[in-house]
Amino acid sequence: QVQLVESGGGSVQAGGSLRLSCAASGVIFGSYGMGWFRQAPGKEREFVAAINWNGGSTRKKYGDSVKGRFAISRDNAKNTVYLQMSSLKSEDTAVYYCAAPYYSGTDPYASSSYSYWGQGTQVTVSS
Repeated sequence: QVQLVESGGGSVQAGGSLRLSCAASGVIFGSYGMGWFRQAPGKEREFVAAINWNGGSTRKKYGDSVKGRFAISRDNAKNTVYLQMSSLKSEDTAVYYCAAPYYSGTDPYASSSYSYWGQGTQVTVSS
């Protein structure tokens, strides 16, 4: 049974920073990518960032609304992915979800590419 557990959410003022973590437990076969999505009240789930892991080559992708402000990273030894969020804006307020796995040849931007999801962590940015 695969479990993804997010942590690090909270409340912050606009312009501030937060770092989210997602620890994966259980067995996920192969070299797989992990992603972050978010969902604000009344809105659809939105892609935030994804990171691949393929033979040591790391590729990162970001949603347009977070490019230049957010950074995704991972520690494979700890089965953990991180999302460093900087220059936060009120429109970043949402529940953030960790997702895994996606594999080479699938679309990391699509939520349907992922089989497992965390419970979500709330991020609230006040202006």
